Amino acid sequence: MRSALIPVLLLCVALTSVGAGVFTVLQRNRAALVHQLAVERRTQLEEATRGVAEALEDVGDKLRFAGELMSQPGSAAEHKRELRALLEAVGQYRAIATYDGAGTEKLRLVDRRADALVSRGAYFAGMADTARRALQRPPGDVTTSASLEGDAGRLRVLATALPAPEGRPQGAVAVLVDTAAFFAPLRLVSSDPDARLLLVGTHGLPTSSSDPSLADGFRRVVEGDAGVPAFAALVTRLRAGERGTVQLSEREAEKLGLGRADAVAVFTPIRMRGGTTWTAAMLVSTATLRTHERGLVLRLALAAALVSLFLVAFAVYVVRAQRRSAALRESRRHAAQLAHLHDKTQKILDNIPTGVLALSADGRISTVNQALRSRMPPIATGSPLEAAFPQAPEPMLERLRALVRAATGESRPRSLLGEPLSLFGEEAPYNVHAVPLEVSDPEVRVLLVVEDLSDVRALETQLLRAEKLATVGVLAAGIAHEIGTPLGVVRGRAEYVLGKLGAEHPQSPGVAVIIEQIDRVSRTLRQLLDFSRLRPAMLRPVALGPIARDVHELLRVEAERRQLHLELEVPEALPALAADPDQLQQVLVNLALNACDACAAGGTVRVSASVPDGADAGPWGLVALRVNDNGCGIPRESLNQVFDPFFTTKKRGQGTGLGLTMVAHVVRNHGGRVELESEPGRGTQVSVFWPAARPPDTEERHAV
Repeated sequence: MRSALIPVLLLCVALTSVGAGVFTVLQRNRAALVHQLAVERRTQLEEATRGVAEALEDVGDKLRFAGELMSQPGSAAEHKRELRALLEAVGQYRAIATYDGAGTEKLRLVDRRADALVSRGAYFAGMADTARRALQRPPGDVTTSASLEGDAGRLRVLATALPAPEGRPQGAVAVLVDTAAFFAPLRLVSSDPDARLLLVGTHGLPTSSSDPSLADGFRRVVEGDAGVPAFAALVTRLRAGERGTVQLSEREAEKLGLGRADAVAVFTPIRMRGGTTWTAAMLVSTATLRTHERGLVLRLALAAALVSLFLVAFAVYVVRAQRRSAALRESRRHAAQLAHLHDKTQKILDNIPTGVLALSADGRISTVNQALRSRMPPIATGSPLEAAFPQAPEPMLERLRALVRAATGESRPRSLLGEPLSLFGEEAPYNVHAVPLEVSDPEVRVLLVVEDLSDVRALETQLLRAEKLATVGVLAAGIAHEIGTPLGVVRGRAEYVLGKLGAEHPQSPGVAVIIEQIDRVSRTLRQLLDFSRLRPAMLRPVALGPIARDVHELLRVEAERRQLHLELEVPEALPALAADPDQLQQVLVNLALNACDACAAGGTVRVSASVPDGADAGPWGLVALRVNDNGCGIPRESLNQVFDPFFTTKKRGQGTGLGLTMVAHVVRNHGGRVELESEPGRGTQVSVFWPAARPPDTEERHAV
């Protein structure tokens, strides 16, 4: 009995030692985990504040533009008309006013969409005060007010002095701006239950967007409360407009309403031209980290009998998690670079892509901007409205005329939003706005703004596809890890049972089916892992001909089995491609197999290559690889989905929907592009435009 207890006692001692060691390691790694949490949150906060700063600077640019308009020579009526157009064009503006060099109001305009408080003039005193402060600063600098009372802190005044050739500015312009949408990215990143937002305005006090408990703690610190020294240091650095990280003890975090756990505060300034600065801070509780640690210790205690296997699996998990983390950080970096390439705003009149035409009091076209003039007949100016859209059907023209009549009759803008209209022959989504102007000018009575949304919808589709790809990458790696190991155990047990039962046992076929289905799931998991861990492309000059012939030979037997004709047309004179040969072969195999799957017996699949004409031609241009088939084709409604992960037109169980997604990934990683043309019942052509290799003296080997 005693001899039987000795191994148990030794195992208990070993498990206790392991548990104590793991607990010690967790305690030592806590600082590193907290630091990693702070880095991730700081990255999120900085990305959000960049968006806020761009939005604020965009409003500042429009304000400076208004100042430049007012500094130009012209009558009061012309200036008023220009400001009215700016007020209608910028959706965040609620009111706009101009002042002379002494700060006396000269002109005031209120947006028709403004609420009652704005219309009654509740904020005009604040606008005048901000304009007088702007007169003390150089022209072009933007002066910002504190949040105005009576509107939940959404409204602020921005003002700038008018450009002056020399000496003191001769006036200022001020706008009342609804800033609710500007700070939405900050509220989004702080929506986590463990996170709280503290936004300090330009006057050194918390704004209404701040968490109430943090704002209250901020005010107590300003009034001299010394009970939270780390938070007091944070307040000092926030008011100084600094950037950094501060750790708060459990006592301070609980006192500030963050729960009973240590907290991390990350903060960064939001600067505008002229020295105007907000400061945003995000305070994050580490309660989730503590809960995670306790759960890990509990799982280790319950899995004592499998501790060795668990330690090995945990080590593998850590390595994979680090690789996934590095891949995600790289993805975020690329996403941030792409976001910065997006155009900030549209310009006004001829400098914007939105079409604008002006209608006179008798309904004739008096003025057209360049974006719309290029799509209209030359004789449209001076003609009725229908002359601008000669290809539009009569019911649609009647809708436009009714929109203009409604805007004129109600003296307020009227819109058709996202309507599919055939204004220029082909149907496309448009926003159409009818904006009534001053009655005193019969030549420009109504502005008709025509905004083509085709590019916007295409961009939305691309962004949605990018989000899907990022989500599939994370999901694939997680599923493969979490399911792969249990599947291996189940398959091993099933093989063991099959061996024990023997081939003659009545249950043996059922167990064999289990093993077969597990192998099928394992193959799908391997495809998911290949998709989520697409290796970098090691580029070098690769001759297309040998690879194409290898693919032809590889698929020839399969084509004969399916009674298909597999043709190859690859000239030897083609330039070498800048490619990873294995990944290039993978692209050709996937496209050729898809073409074979689409064809019935007797069909033809042709793989060809050529150098395209035009801008892509040249010694270092692109080489066009084309795979044609005369199969069933792809329905028109599915063309925009074929590159999405897991989308397939094959029967259930015959495809994973990852083949074309992998092709698109590989081609993009090599700097190429993929084009798809298909007609149901007549076949499909997939064109891959692949970069040609540079001459040997300029060749570079790099990972894309």
